[in-house]
Amino acid sequence: MNITDQNIDSGKAFDWGKTSPDYARFRDVYPQEFYDGIIGRNLCMNGQKVLDVGTGTGVLPRNMYRYGAKWVGTDISEEQIRQARILSEQMDIDYHTVSAEAVEFPDNSFDVITACQCFFYFDHDKTAPVFSRLLRPNGRLLLLYMAWLPFEDEIAGASEELVLRYNPVWSGAGETMHPIVIPDVYRKYFEVVYQEEHPLKVHFTRESWHGRMKTCRGIGASLTREEIAAWEKEHLKLLADKAPEEFDILHYAAMAELQMPG
Repeated sequence: MNITDQNIDSGKAFDWGKTSPDYARFRDVYPQEFYDGIIGRNLCMNGQKVLDVGTGTGVLPRNMYRYGAKWVGTDISEEQIRQARILSEQMDIDYHTVSAEAVEFPDNSFDVITACQCFFYFDHDKTAPVFSRLLRPNGRLLLLYMAWLPFEDEIAGASEELVLRYNPVWSGAGETMHPIVIPDVYRKYFEVVYQEEHPLKVHFTRESWHGRMKTCRGIGASLTREEIAAWEKEHLKLLADKAPEEFDILHYAAMAELQMPG
Protein backbone atom coordinates (compact mmCIF):
# COMPACT_ATOMS: atom_id res chain seq x y z
CA MET A 1 0.00 0.00 0.00
CA ASN A 2 1.56 3.28 -1.13
CA ILE A 3 1.65 6.03 1.51
CA THR A 4 2.21 9.69 0.69
CA ASP A 5 2.63 12.52 3.16
CA GLN A 6 3.97 15.95 2.24
CA ASN A 7 5.76 16.07 5.60
CA ILE A 8 7.68 12.85 4.85
CA ASP A 9 10.20 12.58 1.98
CA SER A 10 8.61 15.63 0.29
CA GLY A 11 5.55 13.52 -0.48
CA LYS A 12 7.40 10.70 -2.29
CA ALA A 13 5.36 7.50 -2.06
CA PHE A 14 6.60 4.56 0.01
CA ASP A 15 5.24 1.09 0.74
CA TRP A 16 6.56 -1.01 3.61
CA GLY A 17 5.03 -4.07 1.98
CA LYS A 18 7.67 -3.87 -0.78
CA THR A 19 10.39 -4.67 1.73
CA SER A 20 8.53 -7.00 4.13
CA PRO A 21 10.62 -10.18 3.58
CA ASP A 22 13.85 -8.26 4.22
CA TYR A 23 12.16 -6.29 7.00
CA ALA A 24 11.27 -9.57 8.72
CA ARG A 25 14.88 -10.70 8.46
CA PHE A 26 16.82 -7.55 9.25
CA ARG A 27 14.70 -5.17 11.36
CA ASP A 28 14.66 -7.20 14.57
CA VAL A 29 17.60 -5.21 15.92
CA TYR A 30 16.63 -3.81 19.33
CA PRO A 31 19.14 -4.86 22.00
CA GLN A 32 18.03 -6.28 25.36
CA GLU A 33 18.69 -2.88 26.91
CA PHE A 34 15.82 -1.47 24.83
CA TYR A 35 13.34 -4.02 26.23
CA ASP A 36 14.72 -3.67 29.76
CA GLY A 37 13.69 -0.01 29.66
CA ILE A 38 10.08 -1.01 29.00
CA ILE A 39 10.03 -3.64 31.73
CA GLY A 40 11.62 -1.11 34.08
CA ARG A 41 8.44 0.97 33.72
CA ASN A 42 6.34 -2.12 34.64
CA LEU A 43 4.73 -2.11 31.22
CA CYS A 44 3.92 -4.86 28.69
CA MET A 45 4.13 -7.70 31.20
CA ASN A 46 2.32 -9.85 33.79
CA GLY A 47 -1.07 -10.30 32.16
CA GLN A 48 -1.48 -6.76 30.85
CA LYS A 49 -3.35 -6.53 27.55
CA VAL A 50 -1.26 -4.57 25.05
CA LEU A 51 -2.07 -3.16 21.61
CA ASP A 52 0.98 -2.57 19.41
CA VAL A 53 -0.03 -0.06 16.72
CA GLY A 54 2.10 -0.02 13.58
CA THR A 55 3.51 -3.39 14.59
CA GLY A 56 5.25 -4.07 11.27
CA THR A 57 6.47 -7.66 11.39
CA GLY A 58 5.61 -7.91 15.08
CA VAL A 59 9.08 -7.20 16.45
CA LEU A 60 7.87 -5.73 19.74
CA PRO A 61 5.17 -8.32 20.56
CA ARG A 62 7.42 -11.23 19.61
CA ASN A 63 10.37 -10.09 21.69
CA MET A 64 8.27 -9.14 24.72
CA TYR A 65 5.94 -12.13 24.60
CA ARG A 66 8.01 -13.90 27.28
CA TYR A 67 7.15 -11.24 29.86
CA GLY A 68 3.54 -12.36 30.12
CA ALA A 69 1.40 -9.71 28.39
CA LYS A 70 -1.41 -10.58 26.00
CA TRP A 71 -0.52 -8.86 22.71
CA VAL A 72 -2.52 -7.58 19.75
CA GLY A 73 -0.70 -6.06 16.77
CA THR A 74 -2.05 -3.86 13.98
CA ASP A 75 -0.43 -2.46 10.85
CA ILE A 76 -1.60 -0.72 7.70
CA SER A 77 0.41 -3.12 5.49
CA GLU A 78 -1.12 -6.50 4.74
CA GLU A 79 2.30 -7.90 3.79
CA GLN A 80 3.85 -6.76 7.08
CA ILE A 81 1.06 -8.50 8.98
CA ARG A 82 1.54 -11.65 6.90
CA GLN A 83 5.20 -11.74 7.91
CA ALA A 84 4.29 -11.06 11.53
CA ARG A 85 1.96 -14.05 11.60
CA ILE A 86 4.64 -16.31 10.12
CA LEU A 87 7.24 -15.19 12.66
CA SER A 88 4.76 -15.48 15.57
CA GLU A 89 3.45 -18.91 14.62
CA GLN A 90 4.14 -20.46 18.04
CA MET A 91 2.84 -17.45 20.00
CA ASP A 92 -0.68 -16.40 20.98
CA ILE A 93 -0.58 -12.97 19.32
CA ASP A 94 -3.51 -11.53 17.37
CA TYR A 95 -2.74 -9.46 14.28
CA HIS A 96 -5.01 -7.21 12.21
CA THR A 97 -4.43 -5.20 9.02
CA VAL A 98 -5.76 -1.72 9.76
CA SER A 99 -4.43 1.83 9.95
CA ALA A 100 -3.75 3.42 13.33
CA GLU A 101 -6.55 5.91 12.72
CA ALA A 102 -9.13 3.16 12.06
CA VAL A 103 -8.27 0.71 14.86
CA GLU A 104 -11.57 -0.61 16.22
CA PHE A 105 -11.89 -2.52 19.51
CA PRO A 106 -14.36 -2.16 22.38
CA ASP A 107 -13.85 0.75 24.78
CA ASN A 108 -11.44 0.14 27.67
CA SER A 109 -9.89 -2.91 25.99
CA PHE A 110 -6.21 -2.36 26.76
CA ASP A 111 -3.87 -1.60 29.65
CA VAL A 112 -1.11 -0.36 27.33
CA ILE A 113 -0.90 0.87 23.74
CA THR A 114 2.58 0.88 22.20
CA ALA A 115 3.80 2.67 19.08
CA CYS A 116 7.39 1.82 18.15
CA GLN A 117 9.15 3.69 15.31
CA CYS A 118 5.81 4.72 13.79
CA PHE A 119 4.29 7.47 15.94
CA PHE A 120 5.23 10.34 13.61
CA TYR A 121 3.32 8.72 10.74
CA PHE A 122 -0.04 9.04 12.51
CA ASP A 123 -2.81 11.57 11.94
CA HIS A 124 -2.70 12.66 15.58
CA ASP A 125 -6.03 14.49 15.62
CA LYS A 126 -7.60 11.11 14.84
CA THR A 127 -5.40 8.73 16.81
CA ALA A 128 -5.35 10.60 20.14
CA PRO A 129 -9.10 10.14 20.83
CA VAL A 130 -9.02 6.59 19.45
CA PHE A 131 -6.21 5.59 21.80
CA SER A 132 -7.88 7.24 24.80
CA ARG A 133 -11.10 5.36 24.08
CA LEU A 134 -9.34 2.00 23.84
CA LEU A 135 -7.33 2.39 27.04
CA ARG A 136 -8.62 1.53 30.50
CA PRO A 137 -8.50 4.09 33.35
CA ASN A 138 -4.85 4.75 34.25
CA GLY A 139 -3.85 3.01 30.99
CA ARG A 140 -0.59 3.95 29.32
CA LEU A 141 0.35 5.07 25.83
CA LEU A 142 4.00 4.09 25.35
CA LEU A 143 5.94 5.71 22.50
CA LEU A 144 9.26 4.14 21.52
CA TYR A 145 11.98 5.06 19.06
CA MET A 146 15.53 4.03 18.18
CA ALA A 147 17.78 5.50 15.49
CA TRP A 148 21.44 5.50 14.48
CA LEU A 149 23.49 8.65 15.00
CA PRO A 150 25.11 9.52 11.66
CA PHE A 151 27.16 12.48 12.89
CA GLU A 152 28.75 10.40 15.66
CA ASP A 153 29.19 7.03 13.94
CA GLU A 154 31.38 6.89 10.83
CA ILE A 155 29.84 3.77 9.28
CA ALA A 156 26.27 4.98 9.86
CA GLY A 157 27.14 8.37 8.40
CA ALA A 158 28.67 6.87 5.26
CA SER A 159 25.70 4.54 4.73
CA GLU A 160 23.30 7.41 5.16
CA GLU A 161 25.15 9.56 2.64
CA LEU A 162 24.75 6.76 0.08
CA VAL A 163 21.02 6.53 0.73
CA LEU A 164 20.73 10.26 0.10
CA ARG A 165 22.57 9.93 -3.21
CA TYR A 166 19.87 7.56 -4.42
CA ASN A 167 16.96 9.26 -2.67
CA PRO A 168 17.75 12.93 -1.97
CA VAL A 169 14.26 13.67 -0.58
CA TRP A 170 14.52 10.99 2.13
CA SER A 171 13.76 12.88 5.34
CA GLY A 172 14.98 10.16 7.70
CA ALA A 173 18.56 11.42 7.56
CA GLY A 174 20.45 13.56 10.04
CA GLU A 175 19.15 12.17 13.33
CA THR A 176 20.43 13.60 16.61
CA MET A 177 19.43 12.50 20.10
CA HIS A 178 16.22 14.27 21.16
CA PRO A 179 12.98 13.61 23.04
CA ILE A 180 9.98 12.19 21.21
CA VAL A 181 7.81 15.12 20.12
CA ILE A 182 4.30 14.79 21.53
CA PRO A 183 1.66 16.84 19.67
CA ASP A 184 -0.51 19.04 21.88
CA VAL A 185 -3.69 17.09 21.03
CA TYR A 186 -2.52 14.19 23.22
CA ARG A 187 -2.40 16.45 26.28
CA LYS A 188 -6.18 16.77 26.05
CA TYR A 189 -6.47 13.07 26.84
CA PHE A 190 -3.23 12.07 28.58
CA GLU A 191 -0.64 13.23 31.08
CA VAL A 192 3.01 12.82 30.13
CA VAL A 193 4.48 10.95 33.09
CA TYR A 194 7.91 9.92 31.82
CA GLN A 195 10.39 10.72 29.06
CA GLU A 196 13.98 9.70 28.57
CA GLU A 197 16.64 9.30 25.90
CA HIS A 198 19.99 7.57 26.03
CA PRO A 199 22.73 6.37 23.65
CA LEU A 200 23.23 2.66 23.05
CA LYS A 201 25.32 0.48 20.78
CA VAL A 202 23.73 -2.07 18.45
CA HIS A 203 25.82 -4.95 17.11
CA PHE A 204 25.83 -5.81 13.39
CA THR A 205 27.64 -7.84 10.80
CA ARG A 206 28.23 -6.38 7.36
CA GLU A 207 25.29 -8.46 6.11
CA SER A 208 22.89 -7.42 8.85
CA TRP A 209 23.78 -3.70 8.63
CA HIS A 210 23.40 -3.83 4.87
CA GLY A 211 19.99 -5.44 5.37
CA ARG A 212 19.03 -2.86 7.98
CA MET A 213 19.90 0.01 5.64
CA LYS A 214 18.16 -1.65 2.69
CA THR A 215 14.94 -1.82 4.71
CA CYS A 216 14.93 1.85 5.62
CA ARG A 217 12.16 3.92 4.08
CA GLY A 218 14.58 5.68 1.75
CA ILE A 219 15.63 2.48 -0.05
CA GLY A 220 13.54 -0.69 0.07
CA ALA A 221 10.18 0.96 0.65
CA SER A 222 10.45 3.61 -2.06
CA LEU A 223 13.00 2.89 -4.83
CA THR A 224 12.59 0.78 -7.95
CA ARG A 225 14.15 -2.68 -8.18
CA GLU A 226 16.83 -1.33 -10.49
CA GLU A 227 17.68 1.52 -8.14
CA ILE A 228 17.79 -0.83 -5.15
CA ALA A 229 20.12 -3.22 -6.98
CA ALA A 230 22.49 -0.37 -7.89
CA TRP A 231 22.43 0.95 -4.32
CA GLU A 232 23.12 -2.53 -2.94
CA LYS A 233 26.20 -2.94 -5.13
CA GLU A 234 27.64 0.36 -3.95
CA HIS A 235 26.72 -0.17 -0.31
CA LEU A 236 28.31 -3.61 -0.14
CA LYS A 237 31.53 -2.15 -1.58
CA LEU A 238 31.36 0.71 0.91
CA LEU A 239 31.12 -1.75 3.79
CA ALA A 240 33.92 -3.91 2.44
CA ASP A 241 36.13 -0.81 2.35
CA LYS A 242 35.08 0.82 5.63
CA ALA A 243 33.74 -1.80 8.03
CA PRO A 244 35.13 -4.89 9.74
CA GLU A 245 33.11 -8.08 9.50
CA GLU A 246 31.38 -7.27 12.83
CA PHE A 247 30.93 -3.89 14.47
CA ASP A 248 28.71 -1.75 16.68
CA ILE A 249 26.65 1.18 15.40
CA LEU A 250 25.95 4.01 17.83
CA HIS A 251 22.21 4.64 18.21
CA TYR A 252 19.97 6.38 20.69
CA ALA A 253 16.75 5.13 22.23
CA ALA A 254 13.87 7.37 23.27
CA MET A 255 10.74 6.64 25.29
CA ALA A 256 7.67 8.65 26.24
CA GLU A 257 5.01 7.32 28.60
CA LEU A 258 1.57 8.97 28.67
CA GLN A 259 -1.11 8.09 31.24
CA MET A 260 -4.89 8.11 31.04
CA PRO A 261 -6.85 9.66 33.92
CA GLY A 262 -7.88 7.24 36.67
